Formats: sequence, C-alpha cells, structure tokens
Amino acid sequence: MFKNFVQNRLENYVKKYFKKHPEVKLVVVTGSVGKTSTKRALATLLSQRYRVQMENNNHNTEMSAPLGILGIEYPLGKIKDPRAWLAVFDAARQRINSPTGVDVIIQELGSDRPGEVAHFGDYLKPDIAVVTGVTPEHMEFFGTIDAVAQEELSAANYSELAVINRDDIEGEFAKYLTNTNLTTYGTSGAAEYRFEEADFTVENGYTGKIIAPELTEPLPVQVDVFGDHSLRPIMGAIAVALKLGLTPEEIQKGLAAIRPVPGRMNVLKGIDSTMVIDDTYNSSPAAASAAIQALYSVQAPQRIAVLGSMNELGSSSEEEHRKLGELCDPSLLSWVITIGDDAEQYLAPAARARGCQVKSFKSAIDAGAFTRSVSEQGAAILVKGSQGDIYGEEAVKVLVLMSEDIELVRQDSHWLKIKDDFFSKFA
Repeated sequence: MFKNFVQNRLENYVKKYFKKHPEVKLVVVTGSVGKTSTKRALATLLSQRYRVQMENNNHNTEMSAPLGILGIEYPLGKIKDPRAWLAVFDAARQRINSPTGVDVIIQELGSDRPGEVAHFGDYLKPDIAVVTGVTPEHMEFFGTIDAVAQEELSAANYSELAVINRDDIEGEFAKYLTNTNLTTYGTSGAAEYRFEEADFTVENGYTGKIIAPELTEPLPVQVDVFGDHSLRPIMGAIAVALKLGLTPEEIQKGLAAIRPVPGRMNVLKGIDSTMVIDDTYNSSPAAASAAIQALYSVQAPQRIAVLGSMNELGSSSEEEHRKLGELCDPSLLSWVITIGDDAEQYLAPAARARGCQVKSFKSAIDAGAFTRSVSEQGAAILVKGSQGDIYGEEAVKVLVLMSEDIELVRQDSHWLKIKDDFFSKFA
C-alpha cells in the first residue's frame, strides 16, 4: 500500500510538471538493447542547442522514471523511510512551481516484466519515443519474443512521434504499432535516417555520411565508435536531433564530442600492445553476437573472445548460449574463454564442437589472468559480460594498462562491496 501511494503521488507530480511547463520536450528511450548509448548520444547532440536533462542512472524501478523526469535524486537505501519520501514530495512541488531550467528531458524507460513500459503511458505523453531494439530480454518473464515486441513498442503508441531502429526490430513486429507518426533509423538502406560508411579505423572510428529527409544533400561525418551496432544509437540520436531542429553544423559538432560509453564497445590499450574491447556492462544475444562480429573485423595476429554468461534468458538460455557458441569461428579466434555457469554448460561445448580452443572459469578475475597468460603481443581481446555473478570488468582490469582516465563499469563503493563478497568465494 505504501509503495502504491508513493508511486501514485510521483506520477501525479509528473503530470502537474508538464501541465505547468508545456514548453519542455520529453524524449523517452526504450528497447531491449542500446538504451544507455542512445540516451547519452542524444544528450551530447541536443546540448549543442538546448538545455538538456538526462538521468545518468536507471534503478530499474517504477519510481525511478518519475524521479528522473523531475530531476530528483532517488532515495537509495531509504525507500521504506516515509521521511525520505516527504522530502522527495517537497522537492517535486518546488520543481513544479519553479521556472524550468531545461528545454529537453531525456528519460530511459526500462522493463523487467510485461506491462511496465505500457504503464508509463498512463502518465506520460512523450514528444518523441526512441525504440532501440526488440531482442530476447528477461525471458523468464516475457516468454516469447512477441511479448518483448509488444512491451517495447508500446511506448511508440502513446508518444507523439516514434523513432524506430529499423535494423534491430523485425518488420513483422509492425503489427503492434498503432501510431502512424513514425520514422526509422539505422545503418541499412531500409532506414529513413541512415549512416553510409566510407571507411573505418580502430583509432578514429567511422567516416561516412548521413542520409536524412531534412538534409538536401548527404552530411559528411566522423563518428568515434567501434562496431556497426554502435553506430545505430548515434543514428537514433541524429534522427531526434534533426526532428528537433538542429542544423547540420550542430550535428557535426555534437558527433565530434561523442565517445564510447564505459563498458560498451570501449577500446582500451592492453598490456603488450594488445587491444582490449571492453563490452562488459551487460550481455544479450544480439549484443554479444554483434560484439563478436566486430572482433572478427579487427586485423590482429591473434583474437580472443572472453564471453560471460548472458543473464535473465529464462528457458531460452540454453539455446541462446549454444547459438553464440556456434558463432565462434576457430579460423578467426585463438581462444574462447567463458565466465559463468551457463556459458560453461552451453556456449563452451558448442564452440568446442566447431573446433575452437576453449577454457571455462567461474571467476572473471581467473578468466582475465588466463587470458593474459595466453595472449600474444598485439592481440585483439573482446571481453563481453553481464553484471550478476559475471563482472567481466574485473577481467578487463587484469588485461589493460590502468590509468586515471580509464573508466570501467561498476566501480563505485556499492558495486565494489558486492563484488568483493562475490569474488571472496573463489579465494
């Protein structure tokens, strides 16, 4: 009852905020993959013209979205304390009644169970919804990919404009769209807003041009990211930026400021002149497959894939891990190194059956130490993992030349305590 009371109050405050400040644009980002990269690219581009508010964290609770929109800190550790919520309510009223300090609010809408994204439509009317992908996620609750599609695309239906990733959402799922005011983005010719590649280097990223309805001619750009799938969040951000009136010059300036998000296809300098691709924030079948394909594109004397178990796949876990193992090509990989139980049980045998050299570990630290022992000078090493009981970033620590400017995921005191407790089991 207390939680419902708090939730209802927060949602009502959000309604009041937008009624009082109708000039503020709301852009929401939802989808199975790429939400964080998309919203950060959006913030970087839109800040070239607008005052932008973006929530850095998403606590994946129903309460985090209204707090993020209102710009109020989530009372982590105090969610059952009525006094903490009274302070939140007071801050919400002040936010509503004060002059707004933003032009655009960017909010991620996450979902763990069916109906959560649809519920946001009860109190939100976004100006633009970006739907980044429909791929297997939280399958223990969703069950089927059709259920995932209905969930993620529901945000498109209660928004003024829907911006859809054409590459990572199958055309058959259009049957779940009722909003006819929509456009598409991606890296394929089927998208209305698309990137056409001319060249790529690991050092400088992609050189190419943007094709879009608002542009009278293709816009030449350079984008410093790695992997074709890393370009798609950028294109989603460009589509929104053009819809909100940014000029080609502002787009180019914003793109020059975009860098990979920590833990998402971030290329780091490794020991012995190796290249470490840190993709450890999270792992899903689509993202892991794309990361492996990106590794294959690297010219290096040796390639190693360090692959952690993909969490929250439910009954589809065996099949999805097996498919990933079958993607491992012994002619392109010197080693496949797994972290976690499902990767060892399902991915490793499939990779072995293809002829790959495979080694499995329970601990990311042990996996990192082994990887370092077998890596050659100049090797390209992909580290892909999830958070719960995988923590591939701890393998990255063993492999890279750590310095103050290297950012890894889950390094605050909260996460370090969780990981210390977890890794103590392997001491």
